[in-house]
Amino acid sequence: MAADPILFVAGEWLGAASGLLALLTAAGFLQRWGIRFRLVGITSFTALLAISCLAFAVSYVPRVSVAGALRAPVVFDNGGDLVVAASTTELPEEAWGPTAEQVARNLRGSGRVSADGHVRVRLRGLEALDGGRARPVILAEANRNLANGEVRITVRPGGDTAPRRSGRSTN
Repeated sequence: MAADPILFVAGEWLGAASGLLALLTAAGFLQRWGIRFRLVGITSFTALLAISCLAFAVSYVPRVSVAGALRAPVVFDNGGDLVVAASTTELPEEAWGPTAEQVARNLRGSGRVSADGHVRVRLRGLEALDGGRARPVILAEANRNLANGEVRITVRPGGDTAPRRSGRSTN
């Protein structure tokens, strides 16, 4: 979905203005006007604005909003196959799946390197322990196929303990 059509219109008008300014700049060089070098800068900047408006209008993709989802900031992204989003303590259990799906759908697939072509998005919560400590738990997981954008959701009732790396001590 493209951005607001005003960006296309602005890009077209700025392109036309830069064309007219280019003609004026050429006339300035032929007539040896004192302002001719300033016209080069004005023309270049106007052409740059035109190209930028058109490029942004073509490349802009608005964020996806999933019904029932709440905002969850991404706290870890390895740039490949794993993204972790943190949930708030007030996040109800019925919002876990939609929130993980929303984070997964809003990921940009370009530039991601994944061996199997999938990205795992985990929604992480914190389980309070005694002594003011907390343990991370995975509330929901979304698996997004980068090739076709398909998303599979796995909600873990009660939250599962986050997987630990082998060789690490748990103190």
